[in-house]
Amino acid sequence: MQDDSPDWNVLNRRRVLGLGAAGLAGLAGCTGGDDDSSGSGDSGGSSGSDSDSDMESDGSDSSGSDSSSSSGGMSGGKLRIALVKSPLEFDPIVLNDVPSDQVAQNIYDGLYEYDQSTGLAPSLATGEPEVSNDGTRWVVEMTGDATFHNGDPVTAEDVKYSYEAPVAEETENASELNMIDTVTVVDETTVQFDLKFPYGAFNHNLVWDIVPMSVREEDKDAFNTQNPVGSGPFEFVEWQEGNFVRLQRNDDYWGTKPNLAELELVPVEEATTRVTTLRNGENDVIEEIPPKLYSTVRGISDASIDEVAGIGYFYLAFNCNEGPTADARVREAVDYCFSMDQAVSSYVEPTGVRQYSPLPASVAEDWDMPVDQWSQIPHDKNIEEAQALFEEAGVPMDYSWNIIVPPDDKREQIGITVSNGLKEAGFQNVSVQRLDWGAFLDKYVTGNEDDYNMYTLGWSGTPDPDSFTYFLLGRTEDTLGVTNGTYWGANSEAGTQAAQQFVQARESASRSERQQLYQEAITTMLEERAHLPAYNLKNSFGVKEYVNDFTSHPVDSFHITTNHNNVSVDK
Repeated sequence: MQDDSPDWNVLNRRRVLGLGAAGLAGLAGCTGGDDDSSGSGDSGGSSGSDSDSDMESDGSDSSGSDSSSSSGGMSGGKLRIALVKSPLEFDPIVLNDVPSDQVAQNIYDGLYEYDQSTGLAPSLATGEPEVSNDGTRWVVEMTGDATFHNGDPVTAEDVKYSYEAPVAEETENASELNMIDTVTVVDETTVQFDLKFPYGAFNHNLVWDIVPMSVREEDKDAFNTQNPVGSGPFEFVEWQEGNFVRLQRNDDYWGTKPNLAELELVPVEEATTRVTTLRNGENDVIEEIPPKLYSTVRGISDASIDEVAGIGYFYLAFNCNEGPTADARVREAVDYCFSMDQAVSSYVEPTGVRQYSPLPASVAEDWDMPVDQWSQIPHDKNIEEAQALFEEAGVPMDYSWNIIVPPDDKREQIGITVSNGLKEAGFQNVSVQRLDWGAFLDKYVTGNEDDYNMYTLGWSGTPDPDSFTYFLLGRTEDTLGVTNGTYWGANSEAGTQAAQQFVQARESASRSERQQLYQEAITTMLEERAHLPAYNLKNSFGVKEYVNDFTSHPVDSFHITTNHNNVSVDK
């Protein structure tokens, strides 16, 4: 049932994690800075009878327009946030970088939004979706109160357009929506999604930003960079690329109105400079605190660190297509060459936390996964065991190893740690090749031994196991997962079975069936060591004490005004 045409398998590079995690509705960027000292990169309820929906009401009006907190509590003021990179565009149909999405999520609304954690609550919708036809039909009722910034009502036709345009225009976002067969306008405030298969994670697709069809169709280029129009709590005012994006409060907002009068997002790539702007009050909030600067930020008397583990996954992966690492014994030998626990402790903490599977801790806990069992699979460092396995597999000691890494100190240090272990095991020809993002993204998916034996990478997704399995390790008869540089699912009997289980779980509406499939397939992957999971990054922010109610979020940290969070500034 999977559509294997090339359009569906375009790599969505917002999900490939750059140097950090921004907690962005399941999206993550790929263009990164150089290192931790000079700036870091872009950060990000099943249907079926046996599962509980994780969409919930917050007890306010179902439209989200709780006016009790929106009429008299607006303190005004301006919030300045220092971003890692400059936004590039603002049309959610085509935007494909994290800083742009950090801005867009304040301009647009979706049918649903994330609650205080990883559950979903109605935004433009009035309640939970009605799910039928064995999980393939989702019907959403919308509020009739919502309007776009130009005063036009938000209609089901706009929703239909917003979900169909990425596919029709063959944008890089098309792979986000490849499970949708048709979108039907039932009436002005009712939309019906019919899926190609019972995709159990479709609830998370319902946070997709809704755009006004008439405005965007009139001039798509202007909509993208000069006149983005949404129905969200802030309106676009001005953008100077590399300098700032300025938004102002939408005083006619249909939902909980922002306390802030103005929101300005300013790119400050160099990490030490970002911290300096926090210290001197030039910026009120800064994102991405590298490990070396935690103590510096903690030493600022009128600021603090707000952080939460994001929805991400960083790992060391093997070329299972060509070369010695196509042999599971060699991959296990590499595991014996170093301690991932020690590497994460030395080079990632306190910015990140150790992770033992592709699933972030919050997702693994929600799905009752055997994390304690998985944490026992990786080996402690044991060079003698490594040497014995290398010898058993027949790897010659003059073999030349090549580990490729993106431009990120943390992941480069993982690569160097592996390199040092290989040298201890007796190999002298070991290189760690740090590539810029363009070269790295082109090389790590070739499957060619001459290009790499191993690579380090990161991934961000929605709070569902599908995000971290199908795209990285899934396989249909003809297609590998869209970022599968391991080729494990095509070159190992166990890998093929596990990869097909990931696809089977994707196409099931039964939470219990999906849980069992994920548990079995992830265990197989860990035991075969297609990946060595490494860590997950925290969404970390330095926040001035006069900023009220700014709370880091595992998915949605930059959504300044929601039904459960409304930032204000007292200065």
